[in-house]
This record gives sequence, structure tokens and C-alpha cells, in this order.
Amino acid sequence: MQKGKSGILAQISASQERKLRLRWLLLASCVPLFGIVTAFGIAPQTNDAIVPVSTVIEEISLPQSVAADHVDSAPVWQADQVKQDDTLSNLLDRLNIHNTEAIDFIQHAPEASPFPSQLRPGRNVLAKTLEDGELLELLYQTSPDTALQIKHISGVYHAQQVHVTLENRTLLKSAEIQSSLFSATDEAGIPDSIATQLADIFSSEIDFHLDLRKGDRFSVVYDASYNNGAMVKTGRVLSAEFVNQGKTYHAVLYRDQTGHSNYYTPEGQSLHKSFLRSPLEFTRISSGFSLARFHPLLKTWRAHKGVDYAAPIGTHIKATADGIVKFVGTQGGYGNVIILQHAGDISTVYGHLSHFASGLHAGQKVSQGEIIGQVGMSGLATGPHLHYEYRIHGVYHDPLTVALSTSAPLSRNELASFERQTAPLVVQLAMLRQTNTAALD
Repeated sequence: MQKGKSGILAQISASQERKLRLRWLLLASCVPLFGIVTAFGIAPQTNDAIVPVSTVIEEISLPQSVAADHVDSAPVWQADQVKQDDTLSNLLDRLNIHNTEAIDFIQHAPEASPFPSQLRPGRNVLAKTLEDGELLELLYQTSPDTALQIKHISGVYHAQQVHVTLENRTLLKSAEIQSSLFSATDEAGIPDSIATQLADIFSSEIDFHLDLRKGDRFSVVYDASYNNGAMVKTGRVLSAEFVNQGKTYHAVLYRDQTGHSNYYTPEGQSLHKSFLRSPLEFTRISSGFSLARFHPLLKTWRAHKGVDYAAPIGTHIKATADGIVKFVGTQGGYGNVIILQHAGDISTVYGHLSHFASGLHAGQKVSQGEIIGQVGMSGLATGPHLHYEYRIHGVYHDPLTVALSTSAPLSRNELASFERQTAPLVVQLAMLRQTNTAALD
């Protein structure tokens, strides 16, 4: 009988031998589970000693299919984000969620409703599934620090809101303008909120609607919060460098002892100025609309008594400085117009509006950056745009080039604290600059 079995063994192909070895490996892994103890005797071996070898084949029961199924069906976590045109169906398909019970629970269970009813682009979703599409657990971001958890427990799906512990990171990014600020930030993976912060920080130095040029570049350091490796929230810009038309601007964030924060140059000069360069709120839509048209038509936009900003109807208009509403209403070719009176006998004019801010009236105080109306094409306007004027003692000045007064610099006592706090930020910007220079070389 032993010889018969040995003969059979000699006929086993190479692939069958590999399968046999795999089975023994599986068996070896199961030894602790079955409590099998095996003793091996090892005899000393000499060069001239011939050790007889006998092969014993014994049929044993192995949970082969179970073991294989377990390996193949190991749970897998998959991360994704809701896209602009996503439906619940194609999102579940990307997450490999196919079992009917889970889909029915997500679609109809009231406690699970925040997931299908709030599919907002950019929100993160994590799913733990088996290979066959059975959902074990799902986490859907409902706010920066909360998530809806759907979990399969004892054969039944449950849903609840859970708190998410976020990981804070400081990110350093650089980009170059090719067509617009937002296309540059998209290419570099910089969130829109950081792009708009950049425009606000340098708003007294750069008109982001008209002044940007191809080849302008910038570096930015900012905070962001992550959950399971996915960004869920952006913080504030900590420092930035912007090169516009060959001129370099710097900004670092400084928080004083009272907790108030503002942006300064590395030398301690406040970037807050008495007037903003542009009265338009900087958004992805208004940015692309204006920037796409500034280059070939720039001279025609520099009107005799001001500047015309092409922008979509409804774009928000900001007061460029603190002031008092001198006039709000309709006036000749200006159409719907607002005139603000500022300190130093300076006034600003905002014409061709479609709407005024709710309740805005003559004599009302407004603050720099406050929304006072929306772009339109009222009066003598051939297309939607904002006509903006800057007057000193009633005389028109070019708002794109007029000198703007700055806030008072930091005191000597504050300057020491400022330098200690902002020194690491200046170093980070220098590192980015060196990296970019090396990349260009």
C-alpha cells in the first residue's frame, strides 16, 4: 500500500505539488486552533551518511473553501468624495456597495436620511465592504467634525451621528498663474477658500480682477484639518508670497496679546490699508469672467472717470473703505448708483447696479468690505458690469494707481513679540522660494 501511494505521488504534476504545499501551509497556520502538537526528531547528518526518506500521505480534512473565501472576502476600506453631478446610485457603485439590504436602508431609513438627502460636492465618504459588495460600515461627512455612521451589527443596519477626531496639518504650496488664480490653485491642489483668502490678504496691493498676468506666481502656507487622510476643513493662511508683474508682496499672520489677528509684512508693516483696490467680491465666477477679458480690453476699461469691471449680474459689490452713504438710488446714465463719503474728502461711486443691499439708505455707516449691492446693467450699460470711481475733493483719480494710506506700524514692544511669532513663517516661505528656484533651474 505504501508503495502504491509513493507511485501516485511521483505522478503529481508541478502545479499539484504547489497546491499541496499551500494546503500544508494552511494546515500549519491552523495548528494552534486544533491543539495539535507534533514532535520532530533530527538526526546528525554526515557527508557519507545516506538518510532514508519515506513519504507518507494521509488524507485529512482542511477547511479549504472556507479559508479561501475568508482570504478573498477580507473587508476593504474605500475613500471617495461626492462629485458635482453625483447621484446616490453611482456613488454607491464606486464604493462597491451592492447588497440590497444596505441600499434599501440607506434610501428609506429615516436615521440614514442625511446621507442620500445631503449629497454635497466635496464631502468625504468612507465605506468598508466585502468583495461581493456587502456593506459593513459607512462614514459620511455631515460637517467638518461630525459624520453619519451606518454599521451592520448582528445582521441589522444602524445609523447614528458620531464625532470625528481631526488631524491638523500645516501645508506649503506654490503655483503659477497661466489663465486665472483659480485654475492655478486647482492645478496645485489648493482649496478655493485659500484662493479667496489670498485675494483678501493682498486686496490693498493687487486688483485680482484686473492686475493678474500669466507668469505671476505665489507660495502659501496654511492650516487644514484631515479625517482618515481626507481634507475636511481649511483654516487660515499663515503666510504668503505673491509675485505680480515682477513685484513681490509678502504677508504673515500675527496674533497680538489680545487675540486680535491681522496680516503684516515680515518687517511689521500692516497690510490693512484705508481702501481696497477692487470693489468686487472675488469669487471663482467673477474671477474667470473678469480675468478672461482684462488683457485685450484693458485700455477701454480704464474709463475717463473711473474703471469698468466686467462681471456677471449679481456679483457682490463691497465698500472699498469705511464711510457714510451719501446717495443711493437712480441717477442718469449711472442707473442704480451708490455714492459713499469717506474721510479726507474722498468719495467713491458704484454704478449700473442691479440691486442695493437690503435696507441701505442715505446717512448709513458702512465698513470696508461690507456688501452694499450687486452688479447689473442699469442706466447706459451695454453689458453687465460695475462702473467704479474714486474722487478726491471732487476730482477723479485712477483707483488702480492712486496711493493708499496704510495703518500705523507695530510699536517697538509689539515688534519683538511679532518677530518671535512670525520668524518660523518667514523661514517656511524662504524654503518654498528655494524649492521653486531649484525646480526652475
